[in-house]
Amino acid sequence: MSLITRSGALRLFVRARTFSTVPPPRLRRPGRVLVLSSALTTSVLGYVFYNDASNTEPAPFDTRTLSDLLRAYIVYGTCSIAPLVDAAPTILDTLFSIPGVSKIVESFVRATFFHQFVGADTANGALPLLTSLRAENKGALFSYAVEVDQKEVTGQTNMEGQPVHKRIIEEIIRSINASADFEDGRDAFQDGHIGRRTWVSVKLTAMLPNAQSLINLSTHLTNTRAQLEPPVLFPGTPSPSDLSILHSSASTGTLTESDIHDLNELYSDLVQICTRAEERGVRVFIDAEYSWYQPAIDAFGHALMERFNKLPSNGFLRTWWDMSSWTSSPSARKSVDDRMRPLVYVTYQTYLRRMPAHLTHSLALAHARGYALGVKLVRGAYHPYEVAAHHLARSADSAVGSPRSLSISPDPEPPVQPSKDATDQCFHDCATVLIDAISQDVHRSGRFGAPSIGVFFATHNWTSCESILEELVKKGLGVVERVGVNEMQEDVVRIPLEVGERIAFGQLYGMSDALTNYLVGRTRCERPCVIKYVPFGTLVQVMPYLSRRAIENKSVLGAGGATRERKGAAALIWKKMKGLVVS
Repeated sequence: MSLITRSGALRLFVRARTFSTVPPPRLRRPGRVLVLSSALTTSVLGYVFYNDASNTEPAPFDTRTLSDLLRAYIVYGTCSIAPLVDAAPTILDTLFSIPGVSKIVESFVRATFFHQFVGADTANGALPLLTSLRAENKGALFSYAVEVDQKEVTGQTNMEGQPVHKRIIEEIIRSINASADFEDGRDAFQDGHIGRRTWVSVKLTAMLPNAQSLINLSTHLTNTRAQLEPPVLFPGTPSPSDLSILHSSASTGTLTESDIHDLNELYSDLVQICTRAEERGVRVFIDAEYSWYQPAIDAFGHALMERFNKLPSNGFLRTWWDMSSWTSSPSARKSVDDRMRPLVYVTYQTYLRRMPAHLTHSLALAHARGYALGVKLVRGAYHPYEVAAHHLARSADSAVGSPRSLSISPDPEPPVQPSKDATDQCFHDCATVLIDAISQDVHRSGRFGAPSIGVFFATHNWTSCESILEELVKKGLGVVERVGVNEMQEDVVRIPLEVGERIAFGQLYGMSDALTNYLVGRTRCERPCVIKYVPFGTLVQVMPYLSRRAIENKSVLGAGGATRERKGAAALIWKKMKGLVVS
């Protein structure tokens, strides 16, 4: 009875409201503005998304989930707004300093930019990602993405009283162990450390108390290196005697006693890292940085390659793939570790005008000194900063009280290429030289000979990747095959194992996923040929990396790059949504 009464009362209430002449309460002006703004924003966003999706062809071979694509669309939609990208560091610093707001901003950044571009808080935390990547036939290049502010780093310690750079070195070693543990757990066939595709990169400026020591060493090398013929433009090219200055305990020219002590300690730490990497079968990549650090970085890199990439003394007859040595004794197992070459890779930036002369000299130096050359070929990420620093240094020569520039180049022109086209052409020329060197190495050493060269093509450029594949086929390092059935047939490039041990493609995690997936679909090899560069670190630690990554990689995110990524994500979202409706 009570239920009927309530229902009757409800009908009377509704009828009364229906025929009431009292006007409904009106929204106040702020409310109307909010509703209209929301409606307008939703309409604009809907139109932009429809326009992006309908005018873009979905990329083939893409395996991203709908949630991954939605996150990518939000992130690259934000990165498409150039002024916002440039102001990002200032905006984030301001928002993170506001109590209450900082937690909201942190949650947003973690759910979007952090998960888009960072693998995890720790190397071990990224193991599920490694498993996911390997299931898609992709490898990983770990990077502890902690960027040290040189204005604050000198003498800085953490809460336990440990120097910051020592903590970073320990974290790099932990990432080597995590990489090796992941590969060890895959299958017994990889016990010989051949075919492993989980590697580690290091950034030298973060590995000593004060990065000024690297600048001082670079200045010393620029002033004292012997002139070559033909000359190599700044920042020059390494010499076997570059680090001989570290045997001195007294200050010399631009180097103080403190510099020499810290640089010696850096070399010892790098040897420790590379020794552990050799024991665990993990390749080590040395990142390139600004040109004022580069002479010193090159010197350390080539010294490490000469020590850890040493080729067998009896030439190329000693094999890197000898199944009989996998069996029993520690000495036999150690011989397999010795044959993992190259172990150490150095980064070559093709936006520097010294290329390809620097590359040619490096190939000759490695051959003369008997070590395998490891090359990570990139375009470069610091072009506008290099130009600005060079011009500032030139103007400071005649201007009293001018801001200090870090540039140490003695050349009248900036050390970088004058245009993006020149950089692209240089990358193409260097890639051609390297593929030719790989071809000669494979034909000279045979299928199972110790590699004297390894190349990691780190590029987000579709044209470059297609050109490299074509050059591999042209040199007989890959074979085009037709796979699939009927209308689903497609051409792929089959890369033999001995070539796969010498080459790989790479893109940054969270960037150019369409290209990464395309390369995976276009190649066939016994081991992954495509690598994702996976940064890791806590959100607080990687915030400088996230903001700087957006600014420094204008070649990827700028010049329409972010817009292309956004439209590509929209097309795939639209394709998946239509698939859900049809199914």
